[in-house]
Amino acid sequence: MKAMEMYDLFTQQVIEYHKTDSVDSEFKIQNSEFKIQNPFQALLWEKSWVDTVQWHLEDLVRPADVEPAYALTLKRRIDASNQHRTDLVERIDDHFYARFREVAPQPDARLNTETPAWAIDRLSILALKVYHFDIEAHRGDEAHRARCQAKLDTLLAQRADLTTAIDQLLDDLAAGRRLMRLYRQMKMYNDPSLNPELYKK
Repeated sequence: MKAMEMYDLFTQQVIEYHKTDSVDSEFKIQNSEFKIQNPFQALLWEKSWVDTVQWHLEDLVRPADVEPAYALTLKRRIDASNQHRTDLVERIDDHFYARFREVAPQPDARLNTETPAWAIDRLSILALKVYHFDIEAHRGDEAHRARCQAKLDTLLAQRADLTTAIDQLLDDLAAGRRLMRLYRQMKMYNDPSLNPELYKK
């Protein structure tokens, strides 16, 4: 699956989410336009859904007059969402590790600064940014629209670069020009055995 196909899947999921536009909507594979054909695509769809819900949770917690108890509830949801997001990224990397683990590395094979899944994570967030900046580029006064259009143009250029870079990384891994490593985020804040504010109680 090419990176632009992943991006199109993310975009379709974002569109599907906004048909209800509710952070409390139940997750399901709402692929009326994008036909999910395999478990990997379903995993990408779920990843995009988690990112989209979290995007809007972050919006809800931002107003200065948000009620403190509600803000704390949102913060707890955002923390849980971050953990879910990380778990999904690691499952995506598991997919690539299984795909490339039998590839014999070339003698000069190099490491990459991030795994394929964390690059794909950035692509999912980019799809969200493009969706929302496109809305802003058509809203408000002329100055607002011009500012947002300029940012949207930058995001679209970034999309071209990022999809190319992801495709190049996957090609290099398949050819043994890069080394596939599995790294875990080792998050501590949600683990009652690692977060001192939790285990000391």
